[in-house]
Amino acid sequence: MDCLFCKIVEGSIPSNKVLENDHVIVFHDIQPAAPTHVLVIPKKHISSMNEVTAEDLPLIGEIHLAAQEAAKRLGVEETGYRLINNCGKDGEQTVHHLHYHLLGGTRLGVLTSLSDSHK
Repeated sequence: MDCLFCKIVEGSIPSNKVLENDHVIVFHDIQPAAPTHVLVIPKKHISSMNEVTAEDLPLIGEIHLAAQEAAKRLGVEETGYRLINNCGKDGEQTVHHLHYHLLGGTRLGVLTSLSDSHK
């Protein structure tokens, strides 16, 4: 498999890890969109949110717990952060391995340029 994130999981591509456990890795994004920008990924290859099954639900919970811990370690737990999953072409998913972007460290703007509901 030629998956960038699977290669990070196996260690053949280095990453700047924030935390790692048996099921999840959190590491700094190489093209940060905010002062704090890390990726939260499962070690199990799941192509996208659309591929998550009922069997994967405990793993999804572990991903969210890892995101909470990463936010605490990175100092954005209290000030706030955004946890984003991009799914599919229109969702701008560029790596086909389930992952979440945790962004913080500044006041984040509107959710999309299509809506002003969060101004």
